[in-house]
Amino acid sequence: MSGDGLLLDANLLVLLIVGGTRRDLIGRHKRLKAFAQEDFDLLQQIIARAVRVIVTPNTLTEASNLMAQIEDPARSEIRETFRRVVVASEEEYVPSCDAVSSVEFLRLGLTDAGLLQLVSGSRSLLTSDLDLYLEALRSGAAAVNFNHVRLQGYLR
Repeated sequence: MSGDGLLLDANLLVLLIVGGTRRDLIGRHKRLKAFAQEDFDLLQQIIARAVRVIVTPNTLTEASNLMAQIEDPARSEIRETFRRVVVASEEEYVPSCDAVSSVEFLRLGLTDAGLLQLVSGSRSLLTSDLDLYLEALRSGAAAVNFNHVRLQGYLR
């Protein structure tokens, strides 16, 4: 995944932020039951190879809501990590009227339709969402399903 940048879906952004706060929170977080601490390590390795990480306001909003589904004091710690990730990330905006005008909106919703607007030949999408991944491939975009990468890593 080289090129101009890497777009992350909201689920992986939550994994990045929660794991970046404290690895032990991954197993405790309501929205991360499908992930393990090793998945966080793998995500960090992938991100380290990216020229830049690109986020959208919609992805950040969705991630912010999802990551808050844990009790305090962990929630406050996670929000502090979120603040640092937002400041360090590059944010690009897709007007909502553009995202909802796409045919993908009806199946995927606003956040994912917006991500698809930003994926191009020089940008890659990393997602754990099968529907988003398949739609990105259908549109000819560079996309990687994180679950496939995880499976390859576990089989080694």
